[in-house]
Amino acid sequence: MPDNLLYFQADALFALPLELPLLGLLLLFGASNRLVLITTAIALAARLILIAADTVSHQVYARPFNPVMDAYLLRHAVYLLDGVLGKIVAYAIAAGLVLLVGGIVWGFVWLLRKFRDSLPERSTLTFIFILAIGISWIGLKLTESPRAVQRASIHLTHHIDNFLRSLTDIREFRAALPHEDSIKDTPDFLAKLRGKDVLIVFIESYGRTLLAKPEFVAEFRPFLVEREKALTEANIGMRSAYLTSPTVGGLSWLAHATVMSGLWVDSQTRYDSLVMSEYPSLNRLFRDAGWRTVAVMPAITMAWPEGDYYGYDHIYHAYNSGYAGRPFNWVTMPDQYTLSAFHRNELEADNRAPVMAEIALISSHAPWTPVPYLIDWEDVGDGQIFNAQAESGDAPEVVWRDPKRIRYQFRLASQYALEALTDYVVNYADDNLVVLAFGDHQPAPLVTEDHDNRDVPVHLLTRNPQILAAVESWGWNEGLIPAEAGPVWPMSEVREKLISAMSGED
Repeated sequence: MPDNLLYFQADALFALPLELPLLGLLLLFGASNRLVLITTAIALAARLILIAADTVSHQVYARPFNPVMDAYLLRHAVYLLDGVLGKIVAYAIAAGLVLLVGGIVWGFVWLLRKFRDSLPERSTLTFIFILAIGISWIGLKLTESPRAVQRASIHLTHHIDNFLRSLTDIREFRAALPHEDSIKDTPDFLAKLRGKDVLIVFIESYGRTLLAKPEFVAEFRPFLVEREKALTEANIGMRSAYLTSPTVGGLSWLAHATVMSGLWVDSQTRYDSLVMSEYPSLNRLFRDAGWRTVAVMPAITMAWPEGDYYGYDHIYHAYNSGYAGRPFNWVTMPDQYTLSAFHRNELEADNRAPVMAEIALISSHAPWTPVPYLIDWEDVGDGQIFNAQAESGDAPEVVWRDPKRIRYQFRLASQYALEALTDYVVNYADDNLVVLAFGDHQPAPLVTEDHDNRDVPVHLLTRNPQILAAVESWGWNEGLIPAEAGPVWPMSEVREKLISAMSGED
């Protein structure tokens, strides 16, 4: 069996695996040994479980499952299911998976015992049959036939190697993690941003696929053109390009950590190592330079001790943003409310310091139903006005029956998130507002149907011509549509590029 739906076709099953005769010989001569029986059953169960885990991981994260990096995701999966389907269903699914794993192991033990019990009568015939299979495999291999395969051994070897490399990567990342960062000693540090409010906005699942996949492009590009027109009429300058995210399909916090640290944080273990270090985040650097630093994280509904690493003066989460409306399934509040509450709580204050905010817009997070729509900003209030929207549209279980409908809902939700941000800028921007907005990662491959590309659009929005002049060397395209042949930075370069462009004499 292959471990990726891309290769899961009937033709893939018509193959002769080398592991079959080897397994036969092992059981023929060692099946009476209980340890051999149990070990073989566990190995077979591990193969089947890893196939299932890899298949899911490839569809969601465009990579194989890694037990070192991904074991913690089980808790997050239960939490997501809780938000979409309810606590009882979520825990029932979790319990079912635990029972399934146990059942797979028990099933292989049972099958191998059955095979062992049949050996006294047919051992000679079995040996001849196994030998014939082995000779057949050698013959196919010598003729370079694709039917002679070694999928199971290669698959398990790959996972063992990946496991060991992950442990090595953890040690090397921790050893290389600097305790100090000389970038804060840059002459005239962030001088061009002094007195300005800086918003670094992560847009959930806003990926390059929206500008590349024909199914999306026909509607999404005209939408961007319309938003460009609205921004231009409000005298807002725009520069756009692409960034490469360290993750795809999820794990948004890895993208946040990569941007804010300037280090490539592409695994949970790297993330854990970073947030336990003293290496200064971009937020902390802004705070030390005189800005008030805040996080606007409407998806945070539990304790978040990792937030201490970043150095925020204040964190707005799901329960202290003043939202009194109903959630949009997993999404705790619509993006328009998130931006409105932030503006009211922070930017409308009198005699305040300039604000540096890290904002997460989450309306484009799965399950992409219901999709909000904009209302007059003056009517947002405490968010109860969104209740009718939160109760509209089809339920997730209806949307997710049809892959085409999933992609349609994803595009609508992405357009809403970008419309909320650009409309906020049109309505509230002054010469002292600088917005750097980008996707956190591409959506899952089940949406993009692309397992390789991890690029996300990035936009700089401001009325200030000096800021636009300062980033001229970046080579970003004017408007909201990035140039196809334009620069593509890894997200880890944003921190240094921003500081370099905004430091020096104003």
